[in-house]
Amino acid sequence: MTIETNTVVSVSYHLTSKNSGETTESLVEKTKPGDPFVFLLGNGGLIEGFEKNLRGKKVGDKFDFYVPAEQGYGNIELENIVNIPANVFHDDKGKIDYEMVKVGKTLPMTDNEGNRMQGKVREVTGEHVRMDFNHPLAGQELHFVGEVLEIRAATAEELAHGHVHGPGGHHH
Repeated sequence: MTIETNTVVSVSYHLTSKNSGETTESLVEKTKPGDPFVFLLGNGGLIEGFEKNLRGKKVGDKFDFYVPAEQGYGNIELENIVNIPANVFHDDKGKIDYEMVKVGKTLPMTDNEGNRMQGKVREVTGEHVRMDFNHPLAGQELHFVGEVLEIRAATAEELAHGHVHGPGGHHH
């Protein structure tokens, strides 16, 4: 069997990334022995470049491919970097907790419609906190190296729910 749409795939891999123009890659994540990444291919839950590079592979195939930012988490969008008034971060005493709100820290936020998102603090001034709501891997080239461990046809229930059930997947 080969990896195609509506197959459940199990892989071991490690992922590194680098910013455009850089030569050094940084480790993003790595599966652990006995705990592979299990997913349903073709339901829109994975980045385009990952799915595209795995299609057609068989159990035992090794892979080593790069995914440009455009086929990964996208380029950095400047409109996703915004200044939020500093008073939004004030505690009940009208002060900012500078241990919590500091450059480099990622904070949970909600927008005006109640949607949850994560923002990385870029700058803190007396007037505003500059937040970056781009995906943490936006603008980066991704490098996947790994091996295909298992492939099977998705069940009707998995297809209906859009995710894997059972070992490595979701449990209802």
